[in-house]
Amino acid sequence: MMLGVAFGIGVLLALAGGTAAHDCVAPQKLVSKLVQRLEDSVQENELPNPSVLLAMNLAGATASNARKWLLQQIQEEAVKRAQKDMTSGEAALYVLALLSSCQDPQRVEALGQTVDLVHVLQQKTDEEMASLEAEGVPKTTLYSVSLDALGLCLAGVGGYQGASVVLAKQVLSPESHLSVDTRAVAVMALACTYSQTDLHDVRDLLREALSTVTNGFLDEQEKGHGMIGNIYSMGLALQALGATSKFYAPREWDCAQAFSVVYGHNYQQPMAIAQVLPALVGKSYLEAAGLDCAANTGTSQSLQLPLTPELGTTGVHRGMAAAAQSHDGPRGTVPGTHAAVLAAPITVSYSIINKLQGSHFDYTISVSVPGGSTLLKVLQVAEKEKPNIFSFQTEQTSWGPMVISIHGLAANSDDRTYWQFLSSGDALQEGVGTYKPQDGEHIQAVFSTY
Repeated sequence: MMLGVAFGIGVLLALAGGTAAHDCVAPQKLVSKLVQRLEDSVQENELPNPSVLLAMNLAGATASNARKWLLQQIQEEAVKRAQKDMTSGEAALYVLALLSSCQDPQRVEALGQTVDLVHVLQQKTDEEMASLEAEGVPKTTLYSVSLDALGLCLAGVGGYQGASVVLAKQVLSPESHLSVDTRAVAVMALACTYSQTDLHDVRDLLREALSTVTNGFLDEQEKGHGMIGNIYSMGLALQALGATSKFYAPREWDCAQAFSVVYGHNYQQPMAIAQVLPALVGKSYLEAAGLDCAANTGTSQSLQLPLTPELGTTGVHRGMAAAAQSHDGPRGTVPGTHAAVLAAPITVSYSIINKLQGSHFDYTISVSVPGGSTLLKVLQVAEKEKPNIFSFQTEQTSWGPMVISIHGLAANSDDRTYWQFLSSGDALQEGVGTYKPQDGEHIQAVFSTY
């Protein structure tokens, strides 16, 4: 019954203009390369990333053992963690990943146990809404709430309409300064709800929000010569625009210009690939519940990996509490790991600043690292030279290592604090494991709120 309802929603979305309606599709060679990188990212002994599974399914890359192993791990993690330490956004991604695999998220069976992941998602979404009503902010982020509404809507259960109304009001509020990522996922959630609700006032509100956000994206693209936000937000933005053309019609989207920006970037980080790949094959998260799994014979040159994959780079997903912060808060503290290229040494200045809590501090050090080193290497050298001052801790997320503590001062989701990294006053668009400082650059880590 569950999958029948979900597939029916997929058909309704298609009729409502909720699927891609443009002519831009990436060359098969590029799609195959990106799928291969996703397959290579699947590793044993690391938490599975539902976004990677979702992207593989949307791209039709369902034949490899890496994908089969990933689905198995997703099911096991759902049983083990859903009712314990999953955030709402993470639960939503698991629901979307399972729906796209033609699995019933209301009955996830693994390790001799069964869990209703949709019910868990409903409970966690209720907690987000209660926090919004009581404190004006969600328990985690509006990015997570957007995923929640999308997951519940595509699963064909209740609880998403109220969340969608709140999201619509948020994106229409002049006081809201939501990231491209959050607005993009919100658009997909609102489009799903729009196709399901019969309430005229709700539909009017959703249509206004959908029109405002999508036209805003088109404006940003025109000003940015194809770029919407930054290169890491392009994937979700392209998905949103490709799936919602009726809401910015009669205006047309120059998808070729936007796609050319994506073609110019060599995506390596699995989470970034997982967000952009669906758009490159003309799909979006909105279609997660309407896939014909039997018809997907594999888009990629699939590796025939054993069911315990050994190849890979990253692929960790330790929860949307960390990952979602990259969207409406610590945007510059996340994306992934990348090996340093040894070269002539460079000098980088590194400051840690806290003017927010407890005993304030402001320390600076200059360190020498090989050219091509990541910011993570700079932090490690600083800690080695002055461990009593520049000590730090990281946590693995779906975007790679995220700095959660510096000088003994830890980020805290309850008081919405995090460590933000800046260069020349601007927040970094890549994380410590990806960003490569230049010679003479001054990097600041500032304890901040979101």
